[in-house]
Amino acid sequence: MATRRGGSGARGWDESDIRIRPGKGSRPRTKRRPSHSDAASAMVVSVDRGRWGCVLLDDGPDHVAGTRIVTMRARELGRTPIVVGDHVGVVGDLTGTRDTLSRIVRVEERSTVLRRTADDSDPYERVVVANAELLLIVVAVADPPPRAGFVARALVAAYTGGLDPVLCLTKGDLDDPSVFAAEFEALDVPVLRTGIDDDLTALHERIDGRISAMIGHSGVGKSTLVNRLIPDAHRATGVVSGVGKGRHTSTQSVALELGTGGWVVDTPGIRSFGLAHVSPDDVVASFSDLDAIVQDCPRGCTHQGPPADPECRFDAIADPAVHRRALAVRELLGVLQSNDAWALGTDQD
Repeated sequence: MATRRGGSGARGWDESDIRIRPGKGSRPRTKRRPSHSDAASAMVVSVDRGRWGCVLLDDGPDHVAGTRIVTMRARELGRTPIVVGDHVGVVGDLTGTRDTLSRIVRVEERSTVLRRTADDSDPYERVVVANAELLLIVVAVADPPPRAGFVARALVAAYTGGLDPVLCLTKGDLDDPSVFAAEFEALDVPVLRTGIDDDLTALHERIDGRISAMIGHSGVGKSTLVNRLIPDAHRATGVVSGVGKGRHTSTQSVALELGTGGWVVDTPGIRSFGLAHVSPDDVVASFSDLDAIVQDCPRGCTHQGPPADPECRFDAIADPAVHRRALAVRELLGVLQSNDAWALGTDQD
């Protein structure tokens, strides 16, 4: 089943909706505030700079479900960012015909968020995708070589954002995927082989009927995987340079509909994955059993263990399986303190 394509509007204003304020230049102003109670429900499927976007309408009495319309953020939302996956309220022309425009007047509360910062010193959080259930972390086992630090950071973002992570390994024909997968075994992260010659049945069993966000460095085969899942997506694919760095082929996040039900949000190749907004307690809180254990840790414990935290309760766990998971979480916490660009995969310029 192909991705539904409705009409698209031009990036213009309906003349009946604007006026020019005398003496204030030619900036368009709305005549009236849209009624939130009359807003139609929709899901954002693409965004341009947080203001313009394309949404897919839900079912309603005055419009056709599945219609794609061009929208812009209403003035009363201020600087409220709009991201792919947001559930929003929309008013205006909902026909989806050319040269029409609607406005997003409401953003519903998000159930999950995939967020990052530019780097670990940047205080500004950027929400990448909203309301996704799964985070598909695409990693090549070779060409370019895998980086455990990047995967660890992606796992932290998934756990703290409420998404269930799935590790998708590509290019398994070039090296043994099991070696890299073993590094995350204690966290019980599902690991799937999703290379160009691998069967995708196991992946479909997880993503069909759900909303999944997909991230990965450029050159790891992310766009190739998207095209296998959604042949009509026609996502551009690239090659890996001679220094082991991929060329960025996806430049904008976009939600793509699976023919088998559900959505995959393809995101641009990531150069860096800052976690300035995440604290050690945020990470541990994602594991209910470990969160209960660290309540007995001394105040200010970062759960790194000796010598920084000689009394961390992680080191007193008797259950071998729980202790292994605690040590794996400790490694995740270690990435919050690391500045090794190669290990973290942040030198992809």
